Amino acid sequence: MKTLRLIFESFRFALTALRSNLLRTILSLLGVTVGIFSIILVFTVVDSLERNVKESLAFLGDNVIYVEKWPWIFGPEYPWWKFVNRPQASYPEYEFVAEKVTNAKAVSIMARRRTTARYGSNSTGGVTLFGVSYEHQDVADIPVENGRYFSPLEVQTARNVAVIGANVVEALFPTTDPLGKELTIKGQRYQVIGVMKRVGENLLDGPSNDDNIFVPYKAFLKAYYSGRYDGVGSIIAIKGKEGQNMTELLEEVRGVMRQRRGLRPREEDTFALNQPQMLSDMVSSIFGVITIVGAVIGSFAILIGGFGIANIMFVSVRERTNQIGIQKSLGAKRYFILLQFLFEAVFLSLLGGIAGLLLVYPFTFISFGALDFTLSLSNVVIGLGLAVVIGIISGLMPAWSAARMDPVTAIRTA
Repeated sequence: MKTLRLIFESFRFALTALRSNLLRTILSLLGVTVGIFSIILVFTVVDSLERNVKESLAFLGDNVIYVEKWPWIFGPEYPWWKFVNRPQASYPEYEFVAEKVTNAKAVSIMARRRTTARYGSNSTGGVTLFGVSYEHQDVADIPVENGRYFSPLEVQTARNVAVIGANVVEALFPTTDPLGKELTIKGQRYQVIGVMKRVGENLLDGPSNDDNIFVPYKAFLKAYYSGRYDGVGSIIAIKGKEGQNMTELLEEVRGVMRQRRGLRPREEDTFALNQPQMLSDMVSSIFGVITIVGAVIGSFAILIGGFGIANIMFVSVRERTNQIGIQKSLGAKRYFILLQFLFEAVFLSLLGGIAGLLLVYPFTFISFGALDFTLSLSNVVIGLGLAVVIGIISGLMPAWSAARMDPVTAIRTA
C-alpha cells in the first residue's frame, strides 16, 4: 500500500509540474516524438516489406523440395555453363521418386508454358498453362472456389479438363458462367471444371494463380510434345510430412535421384534440389541488415530527444530547488525525491513515444499498391519500451542530483 501511495504521489507531482510548464513540456517531447516516429516507421516499413515479399513467395509452397535442372543461386554471377548440359527431370523419374521416397507427404510433377487462351471472340495472352499430376493439389495451394479439381482418372487418361484463375475468367467469360465451357489453347480444347479463388496482386508482381490454368500433365504433353516425355522442362515437387526434418528429406531425395540416374559416389549431382526456404532466408537476411541500418539512423533522433529531456529536467530541478528543500525538511526521503523527478522524465518521454506512434498509425490507412502496411503490436511495444528507457536514462542524473540536495541549502535558494 505504501509503495502504491508513493507511486501515486510521485505521479501527481510529475503531472503538476508538466502542466505548469505546458509549452516547455510540448517542446521537450517533440524530440522524443520525432525519434520514436522515425525508428518505428523504419521498423514498420521493413516488417511490412518482409512479410509481403514472403507472402508473394507463398505460391512455392511450404516444406517443399523442387527437383529440377537449374539451381536457385543468388549473386552477381550465375555459372550457367555448369548446368546447361544437365538433363531435365522426367516423368519416369517422378514415378521413381514417388515410389522410393518414404518421408514425403506428396510427390508431384509439373511443366509450364506461357500461352494464349481463347473462348469465342475473347482471348487473353500472358496466361501460364501448368500441366500437373493429381498430387499437385497436396504440394501447392490450388484454392478451387467453384467447381472441382481433376479426378485421378482424368489425370491418368489425359482428359482435356482445366482449372482456371480469376483473371482468366474475367478475360474469357465476362458475362457467363465458365463451368462446363470449353476454352482453346494451342489447338486443344479444354473443358473448364473449376475456378480458383482470387489471390490478387503481390508485391513482387510474381506468378499468381489468377493468371494460371491447370490441366492434367499428360494433357499438357499432348498440346506441346505430342504426348512424348522427352525434352519436357519438368519439375518434380516433393512435400514433406508434417513436422518432417527437411534436411533428412533433402538427403533422401538426393539419394533416390542419384540412384535413378546411376551416379557414382564421386560424381557430382546432375540435378538441383531447390527449397522455398532458401528464398525466405535470403529475404530475412537482407531485411535484417536494413533493420539494423534503420535502427542506427533512428537512434540518433532518439538520442537528440533524450538530450532534450535531460536538459529540461535539469532546468526543472533548478527551478524547484526551494520546493525540494521544503519537502526534505518535512521528512521526504531521498528515494521519494528521486522517483518524483524520474517519473516526470519517464512520463514526458512516454507522452512523446505515444505521439510518435500516433503519427505512424495513419500510414496504415494509406494504400501503397500491393504493399500491405501494418503497425504490429511488437513495434508498438518496442516504441513504448524505447520511450520508457529514454525517460529513465535522461531523468536519472537530474533526479539523483535533486535527491542528494541538502535541505537547508535548498530552502535558502531563491
